[in-house]
Amino acid sequence: MSSIAVLLACGCGGSQTQAPPPPPPAPTAGTPASQVAPTEPKGSAPEPTAATPPAEAPGPHQDAKLEQVFADPQYQLTGVAISAKGRLFVNYPVWGPDHKYCVVEVLPGGQVKPYPNEEMNSWKPGDDGTKKWVSVQAVFVDDQDKLYVVDPANPHFAGVYKESDKLVRIDLATNKIEKTYRMKGITDKNAYINDVRVDTGRQVAYMTNSNEGALLIVDLKSGKTRQVLKGAKVTQTDPSYHFMIGGKEVAPDGKPLKVNSDGIALTPDKEWLYFKPLTDDKLYRVKTADLRDASLNDEKLLAKVEDLGHVLITDGMEFDKQGNLYFGDMEHNSIVKITLPDLKKTTLVQDDRLLWPDSYSISSDGYLYISTSQVQTAPPFNGGVDKRTLPYGIFKLKIAP
Repeated sequence: MSSIAVLLACGCGGSQTQAPPPPPPAPTAGTPASQVAPTEPKGSAPEPTAATPPAEAPGPHQDAKLEQVFADPQYQLTGVAISAKGRLFVNYPVWGPDHKYCVVEVLPGGQVKPYPNEEMNSWKPGDDGTKKWVSVQAVFVDDQDKLYVVDPANPHFAGVYKESDKLVRIDLATNKIEKTYRMKGITDKNAYINDVRVDTGRQVAYMTNSNEGALLIVDLKSGKTRQVLKGAKVTQTDPSYHFMIGGKEVAPDGKPLKVNSDGIALTPDKEWLYFKPLTDDKLYRVKTADLRDASLNDEKLLAKVEDLGHVLITDGMEFDKQGNLYFGDMEHNSIVKITLPDLKKTTLVQDDRLLWPDSYSISSDGYLYISTSQVQTAPPFNGGVDKRTLPYGIFKLKIAP
């Protein structure tokens, strides 16, 4: 993951036609959209919004099934989460020079507010990073409508800031932080905790460490956290795999991008954890009972991991309630459904707007929400040429009745 540090060189700006506005989320305890003061970012770029629909009919690379619900014309986003009541959350890591908030809630009309408040989003070097967002990578809503925020606290990939990497749980009914799970003493300076899935029945969270390659198991009751399989073959990307987009290897400043264990997903029954490196097409799974068994050392645990072979490149991934697995095929700007156990792949949509489909969340009304972070379009990946097609977007795709 450290090789993505070249994104520091990425400037921001630009515009493109945006998609229709999202349906209004359920009323929240936060500030009404009408009371959000419009703040002009540097360079007079507009505040993130949902905008008017494109005038043209969908073309061959713009599938009508894919609907844009949020657009940010300036700030690079990575994660998305939709609550049971339709509240939409988006997060922004500190990767480049342009950054405003780490976590926002998207309000009716597409305006945003810092979440859970402005103070939590006000970190600057020198502040106590344990009490604020430092650089958030992912957001996730569990089946009890609690929001989990993954903060690797590793701005610009320069190292974990003062041991402040953490997982934070927020009660969406009150918009209050319930508990903070710190990684201090578990991860090291080079760690980058990346994504999370939660088993509320067993009160366990599972995370990935994408820089070093590892899995983490968090006991949500006691707060005790273990890191396993660090450096194991199953959590490391294949160094010989050529990650290609548009016929060109993804290679910032000429060096092939290599990112270790990243995408993670729990089966609906919470019995299996699926995981994979980002920059190769291998997929693995392991029984969650084995992950929770602290008596298994890494050697014994590794023997229980199942290698599912070569599937697809994806960043994030997600299961629906029927046990179908969804990938974002970054090499082909596509969303793919994978059925189990045969691993049959069906392309649901291919669209030029799916520039690095990043993270996923499934709504109660059967939509797959998709974030697009456009990592490969930044100047360092293109010989110094800025090829971003702004805005950064959140899309939704109907996957269930």
